[in-house]
Amino acid sequence: MRSVRQSMDYSTYEVYDFDHASAFNMSTGYKERSYQAHWHSYGEILLVGPGKTNIYSVAQSTYELVPDDLVIVWPMEMHSIVDADREEALVIQFSNAFINSLFDLRRIMHMYRNLHIICVKSHQELAAKLKAITLNMKEIFFSDRQDKEIRCCMLLMEFMLTLYDYRNELAPELSEVNQPDFPEDIMKRMMVVTDYIKNNLTADDLSQGAMAEMAGISRDYFSRIFKNVTGMNYSKWLNTIRLEKASELLSEEGRSLTEIAMLAGFQSIPSFNRVFREEKGMAPGEYRSLFVGNK
Repeated sequence: MRSVRQSMDYSTYEVYDFDHASAFNMSTGYKERSYQAHWHSYGEILLVGPGKTNIYSVAQSTYELVPDDLVIVWPMEMHSIVDADREEALVIQFSNAFINSLFDLRRIMHMYRNLHIICVKSHQELAAKLKAITLNMKEIFFSDRQDKEIRCCMLLMEFMLTLYDYRNELAPELSEVNQPDFPEDIMKRMMVVTDYIKNNLTADDLSQGAMAEMAGISRDYFSRIFKNVTGMNYSKWLNTIRLEKASELLSEEGRSLTEIAMLAGFQSIPSFNRVFREEKGMAPGEYRSLFVGNK
């Protein structure tokens, strides 16, 4: 695998939403070798198909991949297929609501938010296990079973848990140091805190100290646990949650950028613009125009 950081042309981006009520979808058999850059509210997992050329782009990086590599696109991320064999490649789509329905799935997503490629050459065992899960999904999804959605969602959870099981192996790529597990009671407190934050982004005090007090633990202990639970420090996680809320609001019409920034918990337009551009590679207004223009 070769990754290249690049400046991308956003003028041709398209936007697609989950067009049905399912939490899970799968597709394959596309004859076109490319697909223009786009983003959507659901996530995707792609199993790279055969062929000498398989070039995918996620966020602002482009990857030259080989068959059986896996591409992970988290909700709201820009991505494209530059040139690849799509006839035998598998595309799995999962709703953001499904991931957010379980704390452990949210924790795994936040931990691996910067992970986009599982390379078969460097993670042979992991890639083989994930491929087996995706092929099992394919067999079930294209069957006549009436319970195929729930079975595929169970396999999707197995996919995510398998990623988590290999967190030590993946740690160097994430620049994260694995922390020890914490008592179940502490984990439940962290769930209460993170849910509170997501539902109260405009609260007066969402500081780490205030949240530690809510959890009933010291600030230092809270900081250490939080990085273990989410895979990032508190400040970065809070900005990520605020950006997720802002991205959701930007997909709707009728609100000004100032109102969106405030509803997402940003204290000023400059800070909103700076954080948004650092994460998304474009200004909030550009991001919204891509959605509204193609909706």
